[in-house]
Amino acid sequence: MAASMAAFIVNDTLMKLAYDFVSMYQAMLLRGLAATAMIVVIAAWRRELKVSVPKRERGILALRVLGEVGSTTAFLTALLHMPLANLTAIMQTMPLAVTLAAAVFLKEPLGWRRWSAIAVGFCGVLMIVRPGSDGFNSFSILALVAVAFVVLRDISTRRLNAQIPSIFVSLLTSVAVTVLAAVMAPTMEWRPLSGHALALLGTAAVCVIFGYIFSVKAMRVGEIAFVAPFRYTIMIWAILLGIFVFNDYPSQWTLIGAAIIVGTGVYSFYRERKRRLLAAKVAPRNP
Repeated sequence: MAASMAAFIVNDTLMKLAYDFVSMYQAMLLRGLAATAMIVVIAAWRRELKVSVPKRERGILALRVLGEVGSTTAFLTALLHMPLANLTAIMQTMPLAVTLAAAVFLKEPLGWRRWSAIAVGFCGVLMIVRPGSDGFNSFSILALVAVAFVVLRDISTRRLNAQIPSIFVSLLTSVAVTVLAAVMAPTMEWRPLSGHALALLGTAAVCVIFGYIFSVKAMRVGEIAFVAPFRYTIMIWAILLGIFVFNDYPSQWTLIGAAIIVGTGVYSFYRERKRRLLAAKVAPRNP
């Protein structure tokens, strides 16, 4: 999940830089075409391009795709109008929302210690945001809409049959986002493409592919309540990219908040590992 977050934040950074050269839906379309082409090549190489999806799984898969399309559109629109750090901070409500949804809809167990770790991690996010909120505007609502769609995406991913390859799920997602961008692109000005813009979008496409694949695998293999807190690591990547790309050095409060987020993630991992070891010891043995 940490690798997925790194790929996504690099993609976000490149997309924000690309907005200086192309319109939003133009960027989505070009990135989507490149990403879809690369995923097709990977899927064909792994012989996972043709997959038979059982009827009972199609609705879940459709919800997963809807969640991805909705979250991508809402997020990229907000990204166009908001500072990267502010938007990233708002998106960190995702682990709390996903954990709540997993407990309510999937009945996944969640002990008070991990609840506490997630809550403390959220306090770390608040330290970074420090409400006073110059960066918060009406587009912050779109960021919250993106969070809701991400919850739908992750819960649906968890319910998918493990026999459906992750690369196939990623392909459907990429195609859906690309189709939406193609439909909406004529509503905005189509700008001439420069080599710099193509390089930004091409690299973003590679990053989003790895983000899709790592995210799908993490949510399908790991317990949601355990995996979700590691989304907080995206703030670490956001701080580093802010320094090296935008020359934006974090304040002392930002560094403290980031340390708290990392600490709660490590603690959550420790508690999950301890719980599984304990469960293995008390499990009944076959005679």
